[in-house]
Amino acid sequence: MSKIWHLYLVRTSKGHLYTGITTDVARRFSEHCDGVRGAKALRGRGPLQLAFSIEVGSRTDAQRLEIAIKRWPKARKEQLVAGNLALELPAVTEK
Repeated sequence: MSKIWHLYLVRTSKGHLYTGITTDVARRFSEHCDGVRGAKALRGRGPLQLAFSIEVGSRTDAQRLEIAIKRWPKARKEQLVAGNLALELPAVTEK
């Protein structure tokens, strides 16, 4: 049975938004807060706040969405967090 993947955004104490994916949002956020297994980009940037999370489905879909959102400007990410933006999976480009 495949696991369900989630996309999440974490807000740092200075208001920056970090985007990541996981199969367990609570566990991963706890790891970020502990600073031991969390992303280096978040170490020493606390207190952290889980700003947004959504169930995506497959790991592939989650990774594609994560890459797309990391390219967004901060204003667009803030719209997503505020619930003012519909989220769609990026189209697959064939080579």
